[in-house]
Amino acid sequence: MRILQPLGARGIMYRCTAAVVAALTAACCMCGPAFASASMAVSAADDAAKATDAAAIFADRKSLYDQVSTVTQIPWHRLAAIDQYERTLTRVHPKDRKHPDRTLGIFIPSTRWAGPLNPNQEDVNPTSISVFSGIGLDGDGDGKADPNNDIDLLYTVAARLSPYGHAADDFSIGLWSYYQNTRAVQRIMQYAKLYETFGKLDLFDHAFPLPVKSNYSYRSTFGMGRNWGGRRVHEGTDLFASYGVPVRSTCYGVVEIKGWNKYGGWRIGIRDLNNHYHYYAHLQGFDKGISLGDVVTPGQTLGWVGSSGYGKPGTQGKFPPHLHYGIYRDTGLTEWAFDPYPLLKHWELEEKRSKKKTRS
Repeated sequence: MRILQPLGARGIMYRCTAAVVAALTAACCMCGPAFASASMAVSAADDAAKATDAAAIFADRKSLYDQVSTVTQIPWHRLAAIDQYERTLTRVHPKDRKHPDRTLGIFIPSTRWAGPLNPNQEDVNPTSISVFSGIGLDGDGDGKADPNNDIDLLYTVAARLSPYGHAADDFSIGLWSYYQNTRAVQRIMQYAKLYETFGKLDLFDHAFPLPVKSNYSYRSTFGMGRNWGGRRVHEGTDLFASYGVPVRSTCYGVVEIKGWNKYGGWRIGIRDLNNHYHYYAHLQGFDKGISLGDVVTPGQTLGWVGSSGYGKPGTQGKFPPHLHYGIYRDTGLTEWAFDPYPLLKHWELEEKRSKKKTRS
């Protein structure tokens, strides 16, 4: 567990398009190569439907950010970062942050929204909420301060932050005042940097950490015992490859850690928009263009496979060359590792399938 300082509460509804129905009907009457071709048609149609639904969700969110940004002068990418951070908290604390289905992931407890001493914890009257020191505001002008109204929610949070100013440092102070958590400030500023850099919300593509055309091998090694540095377990998957094979970012993210660790040798850590920390260890070296705080993209070279670690800085060769890849999920207060193997297999197959489509 890393003691330090999720996607969307709203699920994507998959639609069965006419193309899907047609492909399925045809598939039922075929076999062999014909059936495989029909299956590919079904998959392609389903992928297109999911992409359309996701695009609609991102468009709805962006519209809300733009509306509140116009009123409060807080840049949309900062509002988007707050919303996404809140969404990741709901993913890891679904029971504590349960709310009706809506566009935004922001959650404000009733005691904070309506006021801790308010006898009506479902109060939506802006006047009585104010009397009981609640923070809930009417953002859309309908006379109600509804904690499940997207505009009311976003406007309420923005109104708490706007008085601190719009410079990055001032905004950070406002975030700390609202969350009382330095980790929340760091995450939101990282997310805002990603959104500002790319100018869009759809930043959830992934890549396999090694070139799929290279020679490598791996299997699930999560939870196995380690034989150096005391009693501990393996918090990742080892991908064995030759020295110098490029190690690539698996995601859009921000470089959070870079340098030497006596266990992982030359290692680098990337934070993504799902509040996952991607850890790459035992590198031979880093790409010279990568620095702390930099934004990276899926497939971008971070460094190269090596055998560094298990000693003082510069120690090499105590084990065969390989990439140790781990993923950690942030719960808001702590971070814990989960097995990356299923994701690695998925990304590998997706990338191979994409390359095959490109060639054909």
